[in-house]
Amino acid sequence: MSELKVIRFNDRGPADTGMPEWDQIPPDGLESGEPVQTGHVYHNDEANGLMTGVWDCTPFTSKSGPYDVNEFMLVLEGSVTIVDENGGEETISAGESFIIPKGLPLSWKQTEYMRKFFVIFNDASGMTPEDSSALKVIRPDPNAALASSNPDASQPFVGELPTQNTGLCFGDMTGQMTTGVWDSTPFERSAFAFPRHELMHLLEGSVTIGDGQGNDETFVAGDTFFIPMGAVVSWKSTEYVKKIFVIFIEKQAEAQANAAE
Repeated sequence: MSELKVIRFNDRGPADTGMPEWDQIPPDGLESGEPVQTGHVYHNDEANGLMTGVWDCTPFTSKSGPYDVNEFMLVLEGSVTIVDENGGEETISAGESFIIPKGLPLSWKQTEYMRKFFVIFNDASGMTPEDSSALKVIRPDPNAALASSNPDASQPFVGELPTQNTGLCFGDMTGQMTTGVWDSTPFERSAFAFPRHELMHLLEGSVTIGDGQGNDETFVAGDTFFIPMGAVVSWKSTEYVKKIFVIFIEKQAEAQANAAE
């Protein structure tokens, strides 16, 4: 597993390694194309089947079939068209994000080079959707109305609690992976062990994340970063912040936390 600290995502991978070429996509899953894919995994929690990183690929079209993972994607360059089992098409382009739920029947139609950040949850629970025809591509709306959400007062806030709002748009079948939009007034929080995995893509504002040892890193609108569960981090925002988030809380950890309350 990667070192437990905040990870800044670079759209070309780390400066020292870049994005090495990955194994070929199996030909028996392709309708057309001879894709070449490269990527870098920024964090891999093998025990829970959670992986996040950056990926790019030349054009291809996959054969139709159910998607075998839950995946959040932020398109950095190019586009992809998701073709449903009835032939309906939905195109996602650079600057947009989307989620494909596990079990959604689709064909991946990519007519140009594409690059993306991703979060994959390879759910090994064995659960299957009750009605796969009800599944669909989900697109977080940065401008959607948000509902008031109370900050967790048990966390080490410094000063007054902020005013926060959340809009959920996706939750996987196991209840462990959620995605949505969140905003907050300025606040400060002392360093503590982060209780979940979370990818954050800042839409507005800025935040400084520290490790309690004097090592601080500032993220601004347009930046994407990941905080792994257990990393010791502080938070300081002096202005309004809005983000798209992908959160993963393993059920075992959630059950232990609830038992301790």
